[in-house]
Amino acid sequence: MASCAALSPSLVEYFEGEDFYRCGYCKNESGSRSHGMWAHSMTVQDYQDLIDRGWRRSGRYVYKPVMNQTCCPQYTIRCRSLQFQPSKSHKKVLKKMLKFLAKGEISKGNCEDEPMEPSMEDAVAGDMALINKLDLQCDLNLQESLEREVKKKGKSTKKEESNEFIQSQDKNEELGSGEPSHAVDVHTAPKPGKGADLSKPPCRKAKEIRKERKRLKLMQQSPAGGPEGFQAPREPKTKPNQPKSLEELIFESLPEDASHKLEVRLVPVSFEDPEFKSSLSQSFSLYVKYQMAIHQDPPEECGKTEFTGFLCTSPLEPENPPNGPDCGYGSFHQQYWLDGKIIAVGVIDILPYCVSSVYLYYDPDYSFLSLGVYSALREIAFTRQLHEKASQLSYYYMGFYIHSCPKMRYKGHYRPSDLLCPETYVWVPIEQCLPSLENSKYCRFNQDPEAVGFDSWVGSVVHLSDNPHSPVTSHSRPSTCSVVTIAVPATVQLSHGERLSWLRHNAVAAHK
Repeated sequence: MASCAALSPSLVEYFEGEDFYRCGYCKNESGSRSHGMWAHSMTVQDYQDLIDRGWRRSGRYVYKPVMNQTCCPQYTIRCRSLQFQPSKSHKKVLKKMLKFLAKGEISKGNCEDEPMEPSMEDAVAGDMALINKLDLQCDLNLQESLEREVKKKGKSTKKEESNEFIQSQDKNEELGSGEPSHAVDVHTAPKPGKGADLSKPPCRKAKEIRKERKRLKLMQQSPAGGPEGFQAPREPKTKPNQPKSLEELIFESLPEDASHKLEVRLVPVSFEDPEFKSSLSQSFSLYVKYQMAIHQDPPEECGKTEFTGFLCTSPLEPENPPNGPDCGYGSFHQQYWLDGKIIAVGVIDILPYCVSSVYLYYDPDYSFLSLGVYSALREIAFTRQLHEKASQLSYYYMGFYIHSCPKMRYKGHYRPSDLLCPETYVWVPIEQCLPSLENSKYCRFNQDPEAVGFDSWVGSVVHLSDNPHSPVTSHSRPSTCSVVTIAVPATVQLSHGERLSWLRHNAVAAHK
């Protein structure tokens, strides 16, 4: 990142006091409390510092819940994407998408009911088939050995067998009977419980089976040393006991005649970008359809003004440093195009240390594809991709984890993940936090009683407020970056554009 002196200052306007409003989770009419400020512009590093202290943006509005007072405490959650391994349910979703793209198959019923792995009976049957195959091979080898032994002893025993036959024949003639005088060795099945069945191959110990299995495995690895006509099986792409990576599951090759084509495009949030502008109308229609079907919003609350202010306007100033990702830092729309049509849009912020998920909206007609889970997995994979170029970027921020609201606990299923301590701003593994959250909605996760919280801003922030003692200006900041507080005259009536121009002019003048 560039030094703070080389960057334009972040312009924020703090709203005094605490907002009391209806909670969208527990429906308490005045239970939700938060601090808020309007961000006219903000550097990506400043916003990174803010979300690492419990803040989050919605459009240009940046807010932080008052954790020990709000009805439903909201803890910032991040996933360690480099160590992430998809769970069984995550694999179900990825497999379901691949089936749909390849063959057009649509899953019936709840996706959670679909088995991802073979049932116990199938697994046992597969093992038994392998054992039987090995046993057959062992039996053939044993038969060959016996035949060799018979050939060696054939000459020495032939004369003895002839003499015994003559003696037996003489005895039969003396008795005058057509039946032999002694019992003939005939393998007959014994009665139950009376011993081994000699008509079948003798039972072998498990140790012998393991040795033979190992020998056959070595033969398979070295085809030249195997029996004639034996062909070693192809080596699998991954080790037998090693699970497939997230990327292997997502980007598994499809047949040439696949039923559908899915393309994911990254588009910067900018009305000057031609791709963003050309897809805006289709994206807006999708947003309206989603809000009305999924959230039951009335049409008047899904207008273009709400859509633009909420998802198409960002305070983040784009940056493209040489050591950053190829796409640069800033706000983006990740569009999911299915057969030339947008079916989902993930709004994300790409920051110095993370990809932060802002919002997702999708076509309800494709709910059977579990696009919420699928897009989260794609964003985790995208974070790992960005890490290859920008080594510091390695986390996937999922917004807020709300343990007191059961339907919001799904974010904790992306492991390994951490929750932000609301008092000391250190990250704590979620496994250590859950026992405390079961006992209390609000928790301090840091177990060190001497640890204290601190707030510092790395960038140059110009704070616009009538009150210079507001929580934003009370942060301690490095002496290398100046912070300017400007009193905004409440009597001046300006439009948003005029107000922003006035703020920028006075901010720059004061910053000098």
